[in-house]
Amino acid sequence: MGGKGGEIVVGERVQETGANEYGDGVAWIRGSMIGKGSFGCVYSATLRNPRSKYSYFPSVMAVKSAEVSASGSIQKEREVLSNVKGCNDIIRCFGEETTMGETGVMVFNLLLEYGSGGTLAERIKNSGGGGLPEFEAKVFARCLLRGLNHIHKVGYVHCDLKPDNILLVPDSRERRGGLRAKIGDFGLAKREKQSKKRKLLEPYWRGTPMYLSPEAVLENVQEAPSDVWALGCIVLEMLTGKPPWSEESKELSGEELLRKIGEGRESPRIPNGISKEAKDFLKGCFVRKSMYRLTADMLLHHPFVEGLGEDDDGEEHGELVEDLNEIEFESILLVCGSESDSELSLFEDEWDVVSEDDSFDYWSEDDQDYAEDELITSSVSEGIEEEIKVVEAASSLDDDAGLNRPNKKSRQISSSPERREHYPVSFTIPAAV
Repeated sequence: MGGKGGEIVVGERVQETGANEYGDGVAWIRGSMIGKGSFGCVYSATLRNPRSKYSYFPSVMAVKSAEVSASGSIQKEREVLSNVKGCNDIIRCFGEETTMGETGVMVFNLLLEYGSGGTLAERIKNSGGGGLPEFEAKVFARCLLRGLNHIHKVGYVHCDLKPDNILLVPDSRERRGGLRAKIGDFGLAKREKQSKKRKLLEPYWRGTPMYLSPEAVLENVQEAPSDVWALGCIVLEMLTGKPPWSEESKELSGEELLRKIGEGRESPRIPNGISKEAKDFLKGCFVRKSMYRLTADMLLHHPFVEGLGEDDDGEEHGELVEDLNEIEFESILLVCGSESDSELSLFEDEWDVVSEDDSFDYWSEDDQDYAEDELITSSVSEGIEEEIKVVEAASSLDDDAGLNRPNKKSRQISSSPERREHYPVSFTIPAAV
């Protein structure tokens, strides 16, 4: 255990002994650094009030941070995560927040689910070089297939699938040894089937050479089949304990590896010491022509992962709010429904998390104005329609009775019990509105 520049390296994790240069959030406190990359740094974070029943955050989170001027990659990841949410096999995003460090620098923070089980790469490394048990590899592969299938269905390609970007979290259903594999790090993800103009602006492949598909190397094409090729490399690494292409006597450089995948027209070697189902699964992933390669949906029905039994449907479950951009209106009523000032004061600290200074919104000003106009117009139109109905009903009664006196019911509409709405109501509204 040692380090340089005020850092202590503990295994795969990095802890800073210096000051908290990036600052804390409104509802959370920044902890030690647990990862670092070209995008920025990842820290652990804990809640200021972890016992609160009204918090929208879990007790422990991972916070990915970078200075606002260099946070393009993290902000892009935030956009992708907001579009691929809804799958329990993808790391959850709880929103973003801008903080100010002690030096006055503005920092963009992405609040993510914490992978307490570490990464899949660490678990493979700790296996001692022999790989994971095949049953464990199967269940992790099924998690990844579900996540990939969801990503591809919503029109995205991950482009950087590898064990370092797979996080292990406790399984809520306490199966598979208590851990579940989740796909993370969407900094290089892109929309599927981009326009030709967009492709000209990005003539190079994305990701890590060892996990690149042949079409990515030869044609700079990265679509859903490229992720399936990378998945095959990950499954092979779980079963053997060694990265793909590691059967060579010497370690290949990046250029040699790309030449082998592209011009050499080779595929990773499938070992003999694995089951027949595993070999067939890997062959479906390593088809060189992308049009004949099996899809994630097809592989979900492969015998290699199909015999594990049904545990859940892959959809997210739990009481935590997925994203602070959406707040349950019923939760607001829990705070606003109290009549006494003493009761309201109990909740003042809890509502610091939804202050106006926080960066919640992906809504433009035009969207906000439009939504406000819609709410006002709908409420006014409902009142007018109801008043017209009452007046018409009263007029018809007067005509039948031969009377021609003023109608008093139209003046009593505002106090009519029929117009009173029943609370609490439950519907989702954007926090920006």
